[in-house]
Amino acid sequence: MATEAQAIVNDWGGGVHPYRVGHRKLGMWLFIMSDSLTFSALLIGYAYVRASNVWPTPFKFSPSIVFSSVMTLVLLSSSLTMVMAVSASAHAKRSTARKWILATALLGATFIVLHLYEWRHLIGEGLSPFQLPAEWVERWPGSTPLFGATFFGITGMHMFH
Repeated sequence: MATEAQAIVNDWGGGVHPYRVGHRKLGMWLFIMSDSLTFSALLIGYAYVRASNVWPTPFKFSPSIVFSSVMTLVLLSSSLTMVMAVSASAHAKRSTARKWILATALLGATFIVLHLYEWRHLIGEGLSPFQLPAEWVERWPGSTPLFGATFFGITGMHMFH
């Protein structure tokens, strides 16, 4: 029996602790998983409310799509600049890494400003977390006032995380 166990251990050839993970890596994976679960819960809740009630489609097609596309471009660009910063840091290029981090921070700030601009516009139309603008209520009678709550909740979480 001992020879079989010894043969298995010898065949494995790994380290003493095969599942050892550094605390930084574990912390990052836990953050990513918790972030994914949080947004999944928000989006599933949104889908449930959207599918179960009369739901307004409040935005005009063109301005909304263009503005959302610009916000998406800013967000994806900030991801790219962060990847470049990590790459520069891995190659011990501190000055270059700092420039990429600064670009990431500026793009993040731009994303927040764009979100706040969008919120200001919608609040100006009369949208609030639990109230629809009068024009929307007239156009979609019986619609749920939860649109504002889900919109501000999801976009706010996205903006601040």
